[in-house]
Amino acid sequence: MQPIALLPELLKIARRAGDAILDIYRKEDDFAIENKADKSPLTKADRAANEIICRGLENLPVQYPIISEENKMLPWDERKNWKHCWLVDPLDGTKEFIKRNGDFTVNIALVEEGRPVLGIVLVPVHNELCWAVMGEGAFLIKNGIQQALAAARFKESDPGLAVVCSRSHLTQATEDFIAKYREPNLVSRGSALKFLLLAKGEAHVYPRIAPTMEWDTAAAQIILEEAGGKVLLFDTGEPMRYNREDLLNPPFVAYGELIKEN
Repeated sequence: MQPIALLPELLKIARRAGDAILDIYRKEDDFAIENKADKSPLTKADRAANEIICRGLENLPVQYPIISEENKMLPWDERKNWKHCWLVDPLDGTKEFIKRNGDFTVNIALVEEGRPVLGIVLVPVHNELCWAVMGEGAFLIKNGIQQALAAARFKESDPGLAVVCSRSHLTQATEDFIAKYREPNLVSRGSALKFLLLAKGEAHVYPRIAPTMEWDTAAAQIILEEAGGKVLLFDTGEPMRYNREDLLNPPFVAYGELIKEN
């Protein structure tokens, strides 16, 4: 089955998860916050969204294994033979959710032989849903209207580029990378929204020289790529791959539509 055929049901799944998150976000004072083994927070919204998404994926007409932040991780000996898999972050930006600043998303990606081929990123608070399928383009749905996304075209020598930074992970290495640009305009956003700024043409570069996981980036990567951008490993310049033995992403840089210097 072609990925595009799954899209209508996947959009419904993402919206159901987003509605569940918003219900908790807006109506409940107690998020039932727990700390996972890595000290990252987990709320009842993470759990509710994960259940909705996993149940929805399991009811699709084609079955692929699911890698979710909130599920038990399967060993590499089993995962290495997968041609397809889902990568899910049911609530990307849990810290932002807890702060109630709106910078959190629902991320669902389909990976085929290491490459994301379909991605959905929902921004529940703003009712924005971005999606992309390889070869089909990238789109934003807001208030019932769908429009194509196009990354900004730029050269690295251009002054005043908008460089996206993490609110929580501005390392010295990141600052050193940014220093090579002329009069950069630093933009701080949480979760997968950093990628969406590039896909919308509202920013140019997003260096991430700090930890992320595969489920944080896969859906947003295909959206950015279909909008004309790219996500490259910081050390090698190769495209980011998925369902690796170590699900911790290496450092990377995401770009809009980068034009080569003359």
